[in-house]
Amino acid sequence: MTAQILMGLAGGLGLFLFGMQIMASGMQKAAGDKLRKILEVLTANRYMAVVTGFVVTILVQSSSTTTVMIVGFANAGLMNLTQAVGTIMGANIGTTVTAQAISFNLEFIALPAIGLGAVLNFFSKRRLKRYIGQAILGFGLLFLGMTTMSSALSPLRESPYFLNLISSFAQNPLLGIMVGALFTAAIQSSSAATGIIIALSLQDLLTFQSAMSLILGTNIGTCITALLASMGSSLSGKRAALAHITFNLMGSLFFLLIINPFSSLMMLTANTVPRQIANAHTVFNITNTLLMLPFFNPFVKLITKILPGEEGAISIGPKFLDQRMLKTPAVAIGSAQKEVLRMAALAREMVEGSMQAFIKEDHKLMTHLTQTEDILDSLEKEITTYLSQLSVHSLTLEQSNTVTGYMHVLNDLERIGDHAETVSNMTDIKSGDRLPFSEAALDDLRDMHRTVDKMLEKVIWAFEHNDLKAAREVIEEDDVVDNMEKRLRKKHIERINRKSCIPASGVIYLDVLSNFERIADHATNIAQVVLGEF
Repeated sequence: MTAQILMGLAGGLGLFLFGMQIMASGMQKAAGDKLRKILEVLTANRYMAVVTGFVVTILVQSSSTTTVMIVGFANAGLMNLTQAVGTIMGANIGTTVTAQAISFNLEFIALPAIGLGAVLNFFSKRRLKRYIGQAILGFGLLFLGMTTMSSALSPLRESPYFLNLISSFAQNPLLGIMVGALFTAAIQSSSAATGIIIALSLQDLLTFQSAMSLILGTNIGTCITALLASMGSSLSGKRAALAHITFNLMGSLFFLLIINPFSSLMMLTANTVPRQIANAHTVFNITNTLLMLPFFNPFVKLITKILPGEEGAISIGPKFLDQRMLKTPAVAIGSAQKEVLRMAALAREMVEGSMQAFIKEDHKLMTHLTQTEDILDSLEKEITTYLSQLSVHSLTLEQSNTVTGYMHVLNDLERIGDHAETVSNMTDIKSGDRLPFSEAALDDLRDMHRTVDKMLEKVIWAFEHNDLKAAREVIEEDDVVDNMEKRLRKKHIERINRKSCIPASGVIYLDVLSNFERIADHATNIAQVVLGEF
């Protein structure tokens, strides 16, 4: 019987988690670029950060995923500690939405939802309908997983040992908190842990008093994911993880002190234990956030004192563009140039980072580069929109040509970022397939990178200072890079023939070379813009 229960529980949990993943994927695809726009709202204030964390967690269906994103953004410098803390508070509230949904006895809609979702997902011609179908399909699988877990746990009603263990959580809440925390840390999903707690209550195996301590424990256990994500991260990433742990731990300890009156109050909110559990989970997280908001700044200072040091933050959106300056084209063009130069610096940083990530197989750096590429894409759209708005105003011929040239430069910078990300992503293939690279091959790649980086440095200088001589030198150096690529390509083929390098590594090597050569081509395009040859 034990094996049957474990298999049923594991299968149900698998369906539950898979359903959550599919539902989140569908919702995120349906939302499209809105998720990035939502994250940009973080720059507003602590209250908007809470709302942002709430909305994003509903979209990704996991507070753990949201907090990992927060640690990643903080690590990359895209988010400061104030933004991170507010988002964490919102994420804690957002994760209760899943508990609220599954606490209703809606198992009868599981199969119809799976059927409807499958029809929309597989037979709809419109992409949006397919994404919505995917979300509905995931929703159905989530409830099917809940039903499966609940049915699998029903034989435990005949186990005196299990019933005694569960009842002990009501007499010893600290034990319940520890069990809830450890179990949630093990499966790294507070939603799944809460789902199992509700599944137990559906079979009348768990009283609300016993469930309450487990719920408090899940709020502590969910912090393990952020803690693991912060290992090896920057100071900002570590602070974000520490803030998550401290905030949830303080809240759980406070509610432990008032657990009896709080439980009595929550029992009045619904007639069934599953609904009482979901309500307690929601009220706990909302109250915890409301209690902390007045002490928001002192809390941020506390985290900063525990982990002292300076943190940096990269603005996601433009820093220099001002809509009010559009009526003054000369000033607007100057602001746009500053923003383009900022984008150029990020693109060059990506090229440097891609080489480091590839050689050192640094996956954390890869994540940072992916996030930087997102910033480049966002900046290109924002600056292009600004320049398009500017072009509607009365411009001189010279100003009109400048605006057109800037648009060409933006496209080239975005493509440079794409190629750098491609080089970075090859790290996965190199490390995943354990492809060896000879030191001679790596030295050649370093030489190619140094040459291309010097071109980028020179063309950025030429663009900033309108240095025509430097721009011409960049165009001449493009031929040097082309010849260098041919020479290094030939050298590597010779190494393969001598069997000092393997063919599989050779494919990756040649791809890296090709991407660096294309980066040089885009640098040349920017030089031509400086010379007015576009």
